[in-house]
Amino acid sequence: MTLPAFRGKSSRGEVWYIVTESSNRADAARRGVIFAPKLRNALGTGAVQKATLAGDRLSFAGTVDFAPKTVVVPGDQGFPPAKVVPGAVGDARYSPLVSTGDGIVLNASQVANASGRSDGVVSLDKKRMLVTLKTLSGLFGGQTVHYLRTDASVDVVAALEGSTLAKNLDFAPGAGSNGPKSARSAIIPIVNGPRGKANPQRQGLQSAVLGEGSPLNITQSIPGTPDYSPIWDVHPAVWNESAAPTRLTSSAQVAAAVKAGRLGSGGAGPANASLGGLKAAPFISNCPTVAIG
Repeated sequence: MTLPAFRGKSSRGEVWYIVTESSNRADAARRGVIFAPKLRNALGTGAVQKATLAGDRLSFAGTVDFAPKTVVVPGDQGFPPAKVVPGAVGDARYSPLVSTGDGIVLNASQVANASGRSDGVVSLDKKRMLVTLKTLSGLFGGQTVHYLRTDASVDVVAALEGSTLAKNLDFAPGAGSNGPKSARSAIIPIVNGPRGKANPQRQGLQSAVLGEGSPLNITQSIPGTPDYSPIWDVHPAVWNESAAPTRLTSSAQVAAAVKAGRLGSGGAGPANASLGGLKAAPFISNCPTVAIG
């Protein structure tokens, strides 16, 4: 996916970033990005870093060290991995959520600076100001969705997705909730779904870490709906031993499987009533949805 790349400033000097969502409808339309009103709920929390605007350039308080090398050593079943090291680490002030004090929250992930580039960057054309980024495939309401993988609040997700470790995202309100005061929306990774590259039912983190393809996570919302947020509240789900795992393609299917006792929680956070009581991890993956179908 190729997007405009913007030049800004940080403590590491020049920084390149993208903008994928805005919490304000008019601002989103002006920028040509996704309108995500729930991001405004994160204002006033540690999930939003302060930035200043000089002309058309943002100056960020926090930034990223892109120098580390990503390490993922599969475990006996693939997931959980035996060892992970994220390849990009945000500093104490970094968050992809940014506000300049105008009441608008932008999702503005940093993708490159003097220390290197995000693992998700395929190419960066500084002259044309374009960046091409890797995507992952997921599922929503029986449809395939494609999303960027830019930031995560814990090491394991950042390493697996090749994104930036951004611990401040955990301050986003609404763990285990898709309600109107939440800044989050749920994403459901199936831990132990069916395996096999050629298996049409294939899905899950174990399969993905073993190199069989995307985990095919299930998202609870899509752009264009009031409850959409790219700040995904991770809800790991585990098939029970007596269940016959199949590929799930919607949050409604997840909720039904949880209520039937076939699917259990892989997290220890708050229970999400909209997902049949499935528990949040609770941690965050920042993955803007960029295509559907």
